[in-house]
Amino acid sequence: MAEMTLVEAVNLALHYEMAHDPNVIVLGEDVGDNGGVFRATVGLKDQFGFKRVIDTPLAEALIGGVAVGMATQGLRPVAEFQFQGFVFPAMEHLMCHAARIRNRTRGRLTCPAVFRAPFGGGIHAPEHHSESVEALFAHVPGFKVVVPSSPQRAYGLLLAAIRSNDPVMFFEPKRIYRTVKSDVTNNGEALPLDTCFTLRKGRDVTLVTWGACVVESLQAAKTLSAQGIEVEVIDLASIKPVDMNTILRSLEKTGRLLVVHEASKTCGVGSEILARVAEQAMCLLKAPPKRVTGMDTIMPYYKNEAYFMIQEQDIVLAARALVEGWK
Repeated sequence: MAEMTLVEAVNLALHYEMAHDPNVIVLGEDVGDNGGVFRATVGLKDQFGFKRVIDTPLAEALIGGVAVGMATQGLRPVAEFQFQGFVFPAMEHLMCHAARIRNRTRGRLTCPAVFRAPFGGGIHAPEHHSESVEALFAHVPGFKVVVPSSPQRAYGLLLAAIRSNDPVMFFEPKRIYRTVKSDVTNNGEALPLDTCFTLRKGRDVTLVTWGACVVESLQAAKTLSAQGIEVEVIDLASIKPVDMNTILRSLEKTGRLLVVHEASKTCGVGSEILARVAEQAMCLLKAPPKRVTGMDTIMPYYKNEAYFMIQEQDIVLAARALVEGWK
């Protein structure tokens, strides 16, 4: 066990799985000699060689297409897109082939590929470097979509993603790549890809969040506790499939739902969670559910970035409104 950052945990998981499965291949722009733009793949090429750690051209369509081809032929590629906003040139291969190949071939072929990408704002970068479009991929049948929010979960979820026989979109919140540290046990133990993680128990509000917003959510829960409001904080982690059982069990206690996500509000994953609660458990609610989200705008440049990013006080006010009954 060792204390490490989230990006170091990603690196550790890649080292572990490549050492234990010779079919695991890492590919992407600068993943070899430079160790990736955020150093998530540092050391891999030195240990496993250029045939298993492949520096690609600056061509996301190529990365997506090659990864799909590798996966259908028995390899387990882990393809890195330098930023989530750079994935769009590869969408033809991801949506039309990776996500559909099992169905198209009636199970004869599968696509056990992981597509990694840093995502989210907060690092003073232009809009393509700061996007949060996890809902786009959650809408596509055939994908699993995963967002870790701590080093231990990054390690365990990435191992599970690589071992999955279906394609996994693995989005890493780069704002907390190095700011969140915790102990990680390098034991090769994977975490389930279909389960929420309850990070804090509470009786008054169920707060569902994921990615970097977990940090502000836990801070807000601590502040609210001092004000007499106990918030149960759930890290969704698996954007798809969504673990509604954990959320509904929490709502049986609290009766109030708050969803917090950095992505834009309209058609975000929060909308899906609220819709499912309305369909399955409206009778549990003591108050209309609320969302604290990013704006329906393009991520602004760094001088205005703070206006877009969710602050602790935004969450505190929304939770108090739920409990105290004001709008």
